[in-house]
Amino acid sequence: MKKKHSGPQIVAKLRQADILIGQGKTVPEVCRDLEVSEQTYCRWRQKYGGMSPDMVKQLRSLQKENKRPRETFSPGPAKKGY
Repeated sequence: MKKKHSGPQIVAKLRQADILIGQGKTVPEVCRDLEVSEQTYCRWRQKYGGMSPDMVKQLRSLQKENKRPRETFSPGPAKKGY
């Protein structure tokens, strides 16, 4: 079963993972506690490591903005007369 986590949820889980690793748990144990695979944990660490929830929201909005097609800017309507 796939779960989709939001950015702030991911950051919270990464912070929780840091605490658990600081307590001496291994990465596989931490992943089991967080209910994610090690691959997902590593991917999250690469993408969101060190981010605050606000930074994640900003990143998502910029990604959404960049997906929109760019409009071409022209000085005005083309004139048909010569």
